Parts: sequence; structure tokens; C-alpha cells
Amino acid sequence: MKFRLPQRFVSDIGIDLGTANTLVHVRGRGIVLSEPSIIAFDRATHAVVAVGTPAKAMLGRTPGTIDVIRPLKDGVIAHFDAAQTLLRHLVARVQGRSPWRRPRMVIGVPSCITPVEKRAVREAAVQAGAHAVYLVEEPMAAAIGAGLPIHEPGGHVVVDIGGGTTEVAVISLSGVVHCQSVRTAGDEMNEAIVQYIRKHYNVLIGERRAEEIKLALGAARRSGGEQSIVVKGSDAVARVPKAIRIGEDEVREAVHDCIGSIVATIRSSLECTPPEIAADMVDSGIVLTGGGALLDGLDEIIRKETYLPVTIADEPLSCVVRGVGVLLEDISLLERVSLRD
Repeated sequence: MKFRLPQRFVSDIGIDLGTANTLVHVRGRGIVLSEPSIIAFDRATHAVVAVGTPAKAMLGRTPGTIDVIRPLKDGVIAHFDAAQTLLRHLVARVQGRSPWRRPRMVIGVPSCITPVEKRAVREAAVQAGAHAVYLVEEPMAAAIGAGLPIHEPGGHVVVDIGGGTTEVAVISLSGVVHCQSVRTAGDEMNEAIVQYIRKHYNVLIGERRAEEIKLALGAARRSGGEQSIVVKGSDAVARVPKAIRIGEDEVREAVHDCIGSIVATIRSSLECTPPEIAADMVDSGIVLTGGGALLDGLDEIIRKETYLPVTIADEPLSCVVRGVGVLLEDISLLERVSLRD
């Protein structure tokens, strides 16, 4: 006879395991957690020092006794032990530590994930306490979270711009007709800003500072005014603290190539789309999700390059986790869209 725990003891969990941020959805409670995908360890004892936001605050500021690790790179696990520990801490935070609580987990992963990477995600989830693990392609989860009617025969294009990857997916009848991924996204833009400031100002800044610049001044097109902010870093020659002022135009120039790569990927995907579905796109257009969708003017540039209507999804940062939350409630749809081994 099978023994089943009462529902109050088990809460299924949906996770958007992102390169930059991890979001957690608990069935019946909604989105309960959003934390940077960063963890800090004591180098000598390997004990966890901080997870999420406190760990992000340590980036570039730690003594030699502490390692700050980003377990995911380009959307997939790059440091297995750190990813496992990150998942375990986040799951414990939302539902406590108990051997009786072994939830079902639905995890959003990049569409370009390899079999080895899929196995790493599954193993990390099982070690974090899952009794069953479902993997769903992030563009599919984003489409569901954005409210697109994916079960209909009409084609829909979703462009999910995350921290590590940009994925362009053509979806019809609850399946991915075509998907193309490029490892150019938010992290690549941050690195481009770091290199631009080093090249033009001989000033060294860190990843966290570059992200702050992107959020403050990032834009894909020229705006009406010219905003600027003061950036503090280290002089690359004298190695002393230095402050400079950087403007919106300079940030736009820094990320220009990254935006060009994203647009080229979208155009390439459209060229591979079957004619009947391409005809549907004239009306349905392109939907942007992920944090990169918030880059000012990006939708306008894509519209000019593709001649298609472009829409930014409501709350694009949480589309993937809202999508896996919907799948937790619809098991038949989850079985149809989840990745096979």
C-alpha cells in the first residue's frame, strides 16, 4: 500500500534557476522568493557564509578566506556543489528543513541544455530534497507565464533575454517548432561595460558596479535627454581610487554589439520558421521576456529590424517562474511540455 503525505506537508515548487537570479514559486502561495544566484563559502571550512542578496553584496569585497561563487554560467550549472547548496538553502527557506517534505520540482532550463547539463540539474534538485524533477525549456515557461495561448495552432515568438542566454523560440500547439539560443545577454552586457570603461578611461570596475550602470543608463536607442552618473573604481595605471562621469550614449555604445547579436539571432530564427507559422506572426508578433526586455528602446529596434509588432510581457522578469507555477497546477500540460531524458 502506498503511503501519501497530506498536502499540508508537501508543497510542489517551481524554480526559475537563472544565471543572475533564482525565483521560487510554491503551489498555492505564488512567488515567494527572488534572490541573486550567488553563494559565499568559507574557504577553510567550506561552510556557507551567505546566500543570495547578502552574498551579492560581498562580490569583489571579500578577504582571502571567503569565496563568492556564481554556480551558474550561461544558464547552466558550472559549479555543481555550489548549485546544489544554493538550491538546498533556497528550498529550505521557503518550506523548512524536514525529511518528510520531498516536493515535486519544476525547473526552467535553457533550451540549448545538453544531456550532461540536464543530469546535473536533476541531481542538484534531488539532493535539495525533490522526489520528482521536471525540466521545462525557459522560452516555453516564459510563453506560459506571459499568458500566450500556446495550445493553439497559431505561431508565437518568444524572446527570453536572461542573465546568461538569449533564447528565441517559435511555439505552436504546446511545442517548440524552432529554437535558437545565443550566450549573449545581461552578463555579456555587464562585461562589455567593464571593458569599455577600462579602454576609454583606464578605470577598473567590478561586475556589480557594471550592472548598476546598466540598470541606471542602459538603453538600446538614443533618448531625448542625456543622463550621466558618477562611477567610482580603480585607476588601471596608478592603482588608486578614481571617480569618472559616464553618460547614457557611452553605455549605449558599450552594449551596441551585444544588442546586435541578439537582433541577429532573432532574424536568423525567423528565417528558419515554416511559412504558415510565419504568416501568423504578422498578427501575433514577438513577445519579449526576461530582464533584458526592460532595456529601453530594445523593442523598437527589434520592430524596425523584423517589421513585426513587438510586445514586452507584463512583469518580464518573472515570466518563467510564473509559467512553471501554472504547470504545477496543470499536470497534463506539464507532461506535454517537459523535457525527456
